[in-house]
Amino acid sequence: MARGLCLIVVLALSVIAAHAADHSPLQDFCVADMNGQVRVNGFACKTPSSVQANDFYFGGMHIMGNTSNALGSSVTPAFVFQVPGLNTLGISLARLDFAPRGVIPPHTHPRATEILTVLEGQLEVGFVTSNPENRHISKILNKGDVFVFPVNLVHYQRNVGSSYAVAMVALSSQNPGVIAVASAVFGSNPDISTDILSKAFQVSDDVITDLQLKF
Repeated sequence: MARGLCLIVVLALSVIAAHAADHSPLQDFCVADMNGQVRVNGFACKTPSSVQANDFYFGGMHIMGNTSNALGSSVTPAFVFQVPGLNTLGISLARLDFAPRGVIPPHTHPRATEILTVLEGQLEVGFVTSNPENRHISKILNKGDVFVFPVNLVHYQRNVGSSYAVAMVALSSQNPGVIAVASAVFGSNPDISTDILSKAFQVSDDVITDLQLKF
């Protein structure tokens, strides 16, 4: 009886282990077919025989982004849309450029943890923990410093130096997504009710209307 029970437990654990392993790639690669009609969680695979070196290549991370905008920042992504070979591999990259005092405002990546390395300049970075603590964790980074933003937490980056700053980030998703807090709240389509937002932010309807017009 005991031997039979042990066998059942071993078989059950084997099934669980086998199921967990399914999250790993089951083939060498699955280059995204951007024109495919099949809808899956990610992208369907191109026929392997049609895959070329350029499916795994992105040229442009050496080019400075355009920071002549209201935020004074620029993001150059190398996600699955730019590098189809990233499909199913769970990783992507982006270059961040900052003019002096430039900022990447509070945002989240719903599908990815982010790790940032400063290449040039000095950045203030930070994130906020979830309710009820809402703890603000921040640090000043210099060239060569690394900082991690846990998945889906609101975070930001700001250039606190007197010169241009550059950082490179890696993300744990082929398509990390981005939810910019201000744009999502005040720039939704259609608008979130002014009454809801005025109560949420404890300000007048006029303030909310003005913010919605800006976004």
